[in-house]
Amino acid sequence: MDEMAQLNLLRAEVPEPDLPGLRAEEERLMAAIAAPTGSGTARHTSRRRVFVRVGVAGGLAAAAVAAAVAVSLDSDPRPAPPAPPPSAVAPVAVVRTLDHAAEAALRRPELHPRPGQFLVVRSRALEEVDSDSARYLSDTRRTVWLPVAGDATGGVIEEQVLPPKAYPGWPIPPEARTEQGSHGPDRLADFDGRAEYLRNDYAYLSRLPTDTTGMRRHLYVGAKRGAEGDRDAWQRVGGMLTEAYLPAAQRAALFRAAATIPGAEAVASAQDAAGRAGVAVAMTDPEAGTRQEYIFDRRTYLYLGARTVIVDPAKARGTKGGVTESTAQLSVRVSDAAPQIKKN
Repeated sequence: MDEMAQLNLLRAEVPEPDLPGLRAEEERLMAAIAAPTGSGTARHTSRRRVFVRVGVAGGLAAAAVAAAVAVSLDSDPRPAPPAPPPSAVAPVAVVRTLDHAAEAALRRPELHPRPGQFLVVRSRALEEVDSDSARYLSDTRRTVWLPVAGDATGGVIEEQVLPPKAYPGWPIPPEARTEQGSHGPDRLADFDGRAEYLRNDYAYLSRLPTDTTGMRRHLYVGAKRGAEGDRDAWQRVGGMLTEAYLPAAQRAALFRAAATIPGAEAVASAQDAAGRAGVAVAMTDPEAGTRQEYIFDRRTYLYLGARTVIVDPAKARGTKGGVTESTAQLSVRVSDAAPQIKKN
């Protein structure tokens, strides 16, 4: 199939002014996706449990810092992973959103943390808490200090636990209100058993590919085949954005690589955990009955956060359209030190 035939398969998910204009936009965006980005489950731990969160970071309030030690992007000792499956022709709205997000990432002032420093990430998180007899959403404001190099066991967390929210279709149980208040500083994680390719510390992320093809290959390392592997790759996008910080070149490559994952769809309106409205790109998991969304500011296309929405009430055991998880990236900065962990 030639290039124009492939482009004709693209389907716009938002109205376009005219067919010639649409085709010109498609050609420009697909060329940008194929080009380099420029020259330039073990998850982290909350106080209650170990979980893998899949959605906040991107440096919304990143401030420039003084001269820093550059991290080499040239050497990567890892063996070359197997080739990922062929990329799909994405809906126009998905390509447009992620291309704009990539361009926005390249325009933002960069953070340049040095070895021994910490990235300080402030976020808001709604997380599902599930027991044998109850379900609800914990609501927390989090500040984490992440070592520039190393796993989550070297991190520190402070949390403010807010009043819980209802899981869609479920009442809030009395025990959900017992942990409100401020907690920490505590160790971010007692253990971190993630595979090497799932690391999201700055030292590791800064060595990842800066081109779309290379980043896409990274997203599929260790992933299963078929649609399940595509969902794995989609989740890993969030794993690299949540309480993490990618250099601009890798962040732009990540967004453009995400546009090539089969099954991506556009969402016209979404809201992060802080209540900020935006547009989203998403992927549905038919087995879980949910849709995982990555949300961007409608005007600037900066990454805001993520959320999970119920699309199949029977499988998700909740109300259709309800939100089961949500995050919001509030700020990222660099610090020379982390707070001392509180002694029990």
